[in-house]
Amino acid sequence: MCQELVSKTATEPYCLYYGFSFHGNQVHCLEGSGEGLLAHLSNVASLLQDTRKIAALIRLEVHGVDEELAKLVSPLSDFKPTYITLHYGIRRAQGLYYTARQARGA
Repeated sequence: MCQELVSKTATEPYCLYYGFSFHGNQVHCLEGSGEGLLAHLSNVASLLQDTRKIAALIRLEVHGVDEELAKLVSPLSDFKPTYITLHYGIRRAQGLYYTARQARGA
């Protein structure tokens, strides 16, 4: 399922980064940009429905600058996310996916 989501997401023009990490029986998904998140949810809607048949959403955190978070409040209201304001940071997105794949030997 994760590979299907990654493949479908790879075509999204607003996607700054996207990936999955695992801790025990929990899967964490990382997505970047407000408009990108909304486009992504539309793009993978059918896959998300399939995912929710086999897994429960236990928490949704949305991290970003206030301007990006404001774009998401109404569209994400059904998910009841926790919004966390980003104040400082850097993200070098180019090549991140491939670096993560190489690190795990894929």
